[in-house]
Amino acid sequence: MFFTRSKMEMVTPDKALPGRPEPMPTAEVHFLSGLPLKSPVPEGMAEAMFGMGCFWGVERKFWQTPGVWLTMVGYAGGYTPNPTYKETCTQLTGHNEVVRVIHDPSVISYEGLLKLFWEGHDPTQGMRQGNDLGSTYRSGIYTYTPAQAAAAMASKAVYADALTAAGLGPITTEILPVPEFFFAEDYHQQYLAKNPGGYCGIGGTGVTCPIGTGIRA
Repeated sequence: MFFTRSKMEMVTPDKALPGRPEPMPTAEVHFLSGLPLKSPVPEGMAEAMFGMGCFWGVERKFWQTPGVWLTMVGYAGGYTPNPTYKETCTQLTGHNEVVRVIHDPSVISYEGLLKLFWEGHDPTQGMRQGNDLGSTYRSGIYTYTPAQAAAAMASKAVYADALTAAGLGPITTEILPVPEFFFAEDYHQQYLAKNPGGYCGIGGTGVTCPIGTGIRA
């Protein structure tokens, strides 16, 4: 009981693991496209970052979306520099499992990514997603620009009304300026492409997100 409760709380900076100065090794290229994972954002494209639960299934949702050019998984939003997966699983780094997305706004807008985000998981569960418990599975939108922040907040308000109408609880999603992104280890990158029958613990509420014109970035 105590262990479960502690997993559902955010660690404080003074109790976070120390980490290390050197980045952890990761894959060089995307398993499906062969693009370098550390590619710069091409001219005319944009980036976004989301936390929706276990990043294996979340990344697949995005790489399957037309207009998404590149995806990668990692850790963000915590205190421990260059954490390992094993360290994040202790819930003592403060990090969230996140997916960083580079997309072509002429094919899928940031608004479209937000719709996928809201409908692709349950944003009312706090420090968990389904059976995955802990702060590493919290719902989060991490914004690169003021326009993204405004769009994220507007979409949250719209979706909150839809969830309330469906009898669901309040949204617990954090919306913050993008924190430092630390690449997850090689085997986590595009995990469900390498392991098609692997675990995917995410699922939506079944409530449509009625994002309309005016919520754009």
